Amino acid sequence: MNFPLSFASVPSENEKVTSHVKIQQWIDLYGDDVLKIAYMYLRDKSKAEDAFQEVFLRAFRQMDTFRGDSSVKTWLLRITMNVCKDLRRSFWFRRVWTGKLPERTADDGLPEQQVIEREQNRGLWEQVLDLPSPLKDVIILYYYQELDVKEIARVLEVPEGTVRSRLHRARERLKKNLEGRG
Repeated sequence: MNFPLSFASVPSENEKVTSHVKIQQWIDLYGDDVLKIAYMYLRDKSKAEDAFQEVFLRAFRQMDTFRGDSSVKTWLLRITMNVCKDLRRSFWFRRVWTGKLPERTADDGLPEQQVIEREQNRGLWEQVLDLPSPLKDVIILYYYQELDVKEIARVLEVPEGTVRSRLHRARERLKKNLEGRG
């Protein structure tokens, strides 16, 4: 994936080239993950794309503060979640956002079986997205991004035990909610 970004006022030409190359590598390597997480949180393609740009702009601005205590992917996912939470807390987002997932139909160009499977999973994802943020975060990172407990703890900056207990509570709540529906 190649996303052009323009950045202004970087001190030296060497730093500018190095920083630009590094950010482009990060976009190529982790851009899809950032976009997917943003879409899961914001439920809107254009808002997710805006969040994507903000994530890499923040990463570029804060590049010199990255200490390497975690992987770049973990750091970028943490930034992504924070950007999405900031957007969801904004006045505009709360006033305009409908909270509904876009409808999918066979006209989306997907084979019929994929559409059926997507609709079957729709109820589950709606339940996941309706979880309180701490529970939703661990479910999305564990099942959707396939991070392990240790990586999730780094992204969320909480102890591993907290991640495990949140996963347990989230699974229990999802199980209860889904059993209540069926």
